[in-house]
Amino acid sequence: MTQPPPLSATLPQTELTTHRRLRDQGSLRRADLHAILDAGFVCHLGVVVDGRPLVVPTVYGRDDQQLYLHGSVASRSLTGGTPVCVTVTHVDGLVLARSVFEHGVNYRSAVIHGVPRRVTDPEEKLAGLRRLTEHATPGQWSYARRPNRKELAATTLLALSLEEASVKIRTGAPDDGDGPDAELGLWAGELPLTSVWGAPVPDPRLPPDIAVPGHIARREGTRHG
Repeated sequence: MTQPPPLSATLPQTELTTHRRLRDQGSLRRADLHAILDAGFVCHLGVVVDGRPLVVPTVYGRDDQQLYLHGSVASRSLTGGTPVCVTVTHVDGLVLARSVFEHGVNYRSAVIHGVPRRVTDPEEKLAGLRRLTEHATPGQWSYARRPNRKELAATTLLALSLEEASVKIRTGAPDDGDGPDAELGLWAGELPLTSVWGAPVPDPRLPPDIAVPGHIARREGTRHG
């Protein structure tokens, strides 16, 4: 399994990734890209299939150089070899201003462009599936049964380079605090949104003597990533 060369700490500005609007919200730090990816586990994969756009939600995992996406071998969106666009977005809250025009959203988003390759090397395929599993639930790869030969044959794994990506982040209060609408006497501010893991719910068919494993139980009340 050949490792790709290390990527620069700064995201390159290309025709697809140059920030043309709201440039102050843009980031060229690869560390910000990694942080956004690590804070989630579902992305939206955009690809053209039979001349029509198709956007599919799917889980993902990553290493420092590439994003891994997987699905059924029958999936039309996972053929590889054609340009795709992958997006990950986190909503951190509403920005409620004094005027409707100035309302907004505090968010973190990443858009990744490239041509994914289909992973065929057995060692890399298993390693990529492990990253997918561990990204969503750390510790689960070692706990659960791993895929057998038949299941691996029924699974497509794509690797998409993280070289070409665009990152935007918005934080803070509304932008109209210094404008004429500040004299209206209306409340303005932020309404934060936070998602946390709840208590594990056992399968009803599970024997009562099987306890929740520690790597799952300890996530209750925490945020992903």
